[in-house]
Amino acid sequence: MRLLSNLWHSRPFSTMGLPLKSVLDKLQKIAPLRLAEPWDNVGLLVQPERQAQVSTVLLTIDLTEDVVAEAQHVGAQLIVSYHPNIFKPLKSLTQSSWKERVVVECIRSNIAVYSPHTSWDAIRGGVNDWLGAALPHSASRPILPSAERPDAGAGRLLTLGEALSLRQVLALVKTHIGLGYLRLGLGRGGSLESQVGTVALCAGSGATVLANVEADLYLTGEMSHHDVLEATQRGVHVVLCNHSDSERGFLKVVQPEIAAAGLQVKVSEVDRDCLTTI
Repeated sequence: MRLLSNLWHSRPFSTMGLPLKSVLDKLQKIAPLRLAEPWDNVGLLVQPERQAQVSTVLLTIDLTEDVVAEAQHVGAQLIVSYHPNIFKPLKSLTQSSWKERVVVECIRSNIAVYSPHTSWDAIRGGVNDWLGAALPHSASRPILPSAERPDAGAGRLLTLGEALSLRQVLALVKTHIGLGYLRLGLGRGGSLESQVGTVALCAGSGATVLANVEADLYLTGEMSHHDVLEATQRGVHVVLCNHSDSERGFLKVVQPEIAAAGLQVKVSEVDRDCLTTI
């Protein structure tokens, strides 16, 4: 499945780079910010004082202090952080909080920060379609379509080409995401051999988007105990694969699309989900 069309003409990497505004314009050709959810905080979140040319971009899901150090090490002038590093208002910029230190260090190092977040979720070929590519399906549509672009929007409802057992679905999702484990909420009366023909999915935290959607299975990164209980008691299976692990694989999909603008684009090697198994 081809997740993104080639929006930019390929050209060789240039050490001269591009003006920051040109790079941001090209990022919005991939995913217009107007497709983001109204509650979201997307776009240019940190702008350095000096408008240096951008030649190296670092992609990450979460912007931590370790990722900032990595950006400094690879000489990035721009970090594209899928999750906004500034979401709730900051009341100060001090050294007492890691989120504040991230902003201060980016400005000090002349590194811009851009967040696309739910605009990447909404687009056709975006994060949700990457997650849906785990399963062979014959049809896919947004659960909450965008008023502006009906083929875009929040979540996806998949109709599988042919029904699979729950056991098969779990194996395919593990392989696609690259995890050795998943969390399963077994629908009431079901088993690992239950047949799955429809899947409602939402990368990240999907409870609000998936609530009461008619499907055999919900696939998302995380849901609360009570949301899982509500779904499973209605006979819907729930598969959870960690919030950012349900999104991270998309970075390698979008990487060549951004690089096609003549930029060196790296995917963070230190960015990882904050939950693991021991």
